[in-house]
Amino acid sequence: MSPDKFIIEKAKEAVSALYGSGLPDASFQVQVTRKEFEGDYTLVVFPLLKVSHLSPEATAQAIGGWLQANTQEISGYNTVKGFLNLSFSDSYWSSLFASIASDPDFGQLPSTGKTIMVEFSSPNTNKPLHLGHIRNNLLGWSVSRLLEANGHKVMKVNLVNDRGIHICKSMLAWLKTGNGETPESSGKKGDHLVGDYYVKFNEIYKKEVEDLVAGGMSEEEAGKNAPSLKEAQNMLLKWENGDPEVVALWKKMNSWVYAGFDKTYSDLGISFDRTYYESQTYLLGKALVQKGLDMGIFEREADGSVWCDLTADGLDRKLLLRGDGTSVYITQDLGTAEQRFSEYSLDEHIYVVGNEQNYHFQVLKLILKKLGFAWSDNIYHLSYGMVELPEGKMKSREGTVVDADDLIEKMYNTAKETSLELGKLDDMSEEEQDSLFRMLSLGALKYFIIKVDPKKTMLFDPKESIDFNGNTGPFIQYTHARIKSILRKAAEKGIVPDLPAAGISLTQKETRLIKLLDMYPGKVAEGGQAHSPAIIANYAYDLAKEFNQYYHDTPVLKEADQELLKFRLMLLSTIAGVLVKAMDILGIRLPERM
Repeated sequence: MSPDKFIIEKAKEAVSALYGSGLPDASFQVQVTRKEFEGDYTLVVFPLLKVSHLSPEATAQAIGGWLQANTQEISGYNTVKGFLNLSFSDSYWSSLFASIASDPDFGQLPSTGKTIMVEFSSPNTNKPLHLGHIRNNLLGWSVSRLLEANGHKVMKVNLVNDRGIHICKSMLAWLKTGNGETPESSGKKGDHLVGDYYVKFNEIYKKEVEDLVAGGMSEEEAGKNAPSLKEAQNMLLKWENGDPEVVALWKKMNSWVYAGFDKTYSDLGISFDRTYYESQTYLLGKALVQKGLDMGIFEREADGSVWCDLTADGLDRKLLLRGDGTSVYITQDLGTAEQRFSEYSLDEHIYVVGNEQNYHFQVLKLILKKLGFAWSDNIYHLSYGMVELPEGKMKSREGTVVDADDLIEKMYNTAKETSLELGKLDDMSEEEQDSLFRMLSLGALKYFIIKVDPKKTMLFDPKESIDFNGNTGPFIQYTHARIKSILRKAAEKGIVPDLPAAGISLTQKETRLIKLLDMYPGKVAEGGQAHSPAIIANYAYDLAKEFNQYYHDTPVLKEADQELLKFRLMLLSTIAGVLVKAMDILGIRLPERM
């Protein structure tokens, strides 16, 4: 039983014995004792005054005295106004640690029977994945893993935006200037090659606009009448009408991009249970538009367009079908949401999408509710802030984005350089070193991004993220490797970790470590509830930091008392195990040595 639940149970007994009255669990508030006070956990007694009819101090003293006299696990107490600070005995901490260390599923919460779908990544096939996509992918993956740790069945899905005017722009530029170039002939990844032509299109387009403006046309008019834009729009119409040549080119260039995406996903350790394609879903939702018209919640204008008036709800009018009958993004989202909830009986659908789409999802949920779908309340927009670099924002049209592959390579080189500077890898083969550098670089990248609350805009600094000190992935990875080194040295001497016997004396730092270990399942639950893997990331850092402070003061292998030595080795082994569990949720591997 966790300390807070234990205190609640015993405090209920105390209140019943002292005041002849029972109170519900909700009346007993327990929190970790603040560092400036003596004690392990604190019982807030203010809610208990209604039965004690005494002052807060007198109530705390009475309950503390009863607990110490009647509960062997409580070794002492002190009161600060209406706060009862309780200290646990070494035997209690030893028993709690034994239950943690002997539980192979520690931190994995029981199955809930719920099915949750998490949609993330959602790239466009006109450019490679960039730094913004990296945050999206890492959040989507780690939230999925976190929800699995919370006992849910999770489906990880990707909706690839593989159609539209932006795709046609890349296709048109390739036709005009590509001379049959392919990933094989150029030596480029397919997504990079297609992205180059997207940039090329915009160069052509800007030049045409400048020429038209120079000829006397207004800039707005020129923007609409540039020949290349008209050609791209015409190509989109041909695609929608199934023109064989356009469709064949579209399939060929998209296949290049998919191969490129797959490589990047593999490098990041990301995978999906199902991938949807906008080309197969963009017509979904039209039936819902008709349903809304029949229900009288949508309106058809004179030009044939269909709208939903949300002004009474504090929003605006939302277009659902254009006058020519074509759908817009929200029409598709309405249709895919209905399809997924129907197909999988989802308990929750999470969309991992940047905060610039907050309004879109507010509208989506409201329209679904108006259409009569009770499950609309189970749609959750995991809104996250943008990622910025020290140099500023990125612009994909101008080719100034930091693409994911370049960043992964830069992180690898930085990890290699930093590791070699430490000079501790001489006994490792080149293959082992390469594996370590990749582990460290991805650990640095993932941790630095995930440790920030998803809702916050963040500044990503590759050099800072790879630091082996401070709140970084490599610091936690190094901590794990250090623990494993200690355990190997002990094993070489024939010393095996073991659970503590009764009567073992614990240091303050050891009880602090056990207390931190015990918090892990609660952090998993808290993170799952908040859809925030940052809670797990920062917990792992706190645990690693606490271990390093302990190890600095306690040279474990020099302990002469063999029983105490075996306990401390078991403590270290358990810390390493929990770090592995926590970082696995984030998609980060921990090295055995470095």
